[in-house]
Amino acid sequence: MSEVRIAAEPRTEFGKGPSRRIRRANKVPAVLYGHGEQPRHFTLPGHELMLALKHDANALLTLQTEDGDQLALPKVIVRDPIKGHLEHVDLVAVRKGERVTVEVPVHLTGEAAPETLVDQQTMTLTVTADATALPDHLELSIAGKRAGSSLSAGDVKLPAGTELAQDPDHVIVAILGVVSEEQLEAELAEAEAELAEEAGEAADGDKAEGDDAEAASETPAG
Repeated sequence: MSEVRIAAEPRTEFGKGPSRRIRRANKVPAVLYGHGEQPRHFTLPGHELMLALKHDANALLTLQTEDGDQLALPKVIVRDPIKGHLEHVDLVAVRKGERVTVEVPVHLTGEAAPETLVDQQTMTLTVTADATALPDHLELSIAGKRAGSSLSAGDVKLPAGTELAQDPDHVIVAILGVVSEEQLEAELAEAEAELAEEAGEAADGDKAEGDDAEAASETPAG
């Protein structure tokens, strides 16, 4: 995982107006939680923070505050839905040696068997590790996997000191078979035949009902 030192200015003004002024200055409002203390409000440099979180949502930040350095991990990251820039960050205070539970991206490696489709159903894995040694990603090999096979959370190899914090049977990736053009045409032809048969049966049923109704109308009254 990456570790970044960031200057954290204390923030004493709150509300929409001050927050807008902070963002116009290319800075980001932030709140630090944790360890049973009152939330602490800071202003962080926008460019440095954006670079720190660009490729690692679990980047370990060393906040340089008036009271000394404080280790922190991102908890909630709010971005502008259109422009993508950071609008607000919630942080959680951590200490060296403290274990935390986070979600880590899973990257697939290798190539599955020919004529297969790879369906990655889960993009992250929940793990517990030392706050100062969180993996920035985990790898799962699909090399040679054939259609019908699948890999679960328990199949992911974890770094030393990292423990799985979710159901090991949870499916991460499924390998599906590719439907050939011939198979697709055959399935379509079969579906069309079934529809035609159902339409014919419905037409016969309507005709029979019509014949019964006609016969009933021609029967003399007793």
